[in-house]
Amino acid sequence: MEEKQWYVVNTYSGHEAKVKEKLDMRINSMDMQENIFRVIVPERKEVEIKDGKKKEKVKKLFPGYVLVEMIMSDESWYIVRNTPGVTGFLGSSGKGAKPVPLYPDEVDRIFKEIGMDKDNVVVNYEVGDNVKITDGPFKMLAGKIVELDVETGKAVVAIDLFGQETNVELELTQFTKE
Repeated sequence: MEEKQWYVVNTYSGHEAKVKEKLDMRINSMDMQENIFRVIVPERKEVEIKDGKKKEKVKKLFPGYVLVEMIMSDESWYIVRNTPGVTGFLGSSGKGAKPVPLYPDEVDRIFKEIGMDKDNVVVNYEVGDNVKITDGPFKMLAGKIVELDVETGKAVVAIDLFGQETNVELELTQFTKE
């Protein structure tokens, strides 16, 4: 099996956020969470002082490009390429050739520039939250978070299994807040 890597996707200029939104929707609707993981528009905040007033602006690092963390397969490649607003992959010669991923040091440099760690995950879950399981053998069941371990990316969720409360360990990507 291929490993997940970061690729640079070319978009129409000014459509980066729309492409991210559409791609996120396609990943969910086409059940591609196992192949396409994150879509990022690399941008950073800049403080501009104009006429003695401080103004914060968000500046795109690479206008016309988004970063996609994915496992390159024919299916995931097709889904990203055919997302509205996407014009292609950077590092692909065309004619059906798969693109070249970014080198890890390039990814680290970009993430440092936007003030993010490559593995930095923002978790908006807390112990006690009601969740709905979206993936795995307990898909569609509801439960409550009883333990949360951000370091390992896992949580223990209490679910009702045949009238019995049962604790199951899940990846943080296998459920959503209700």
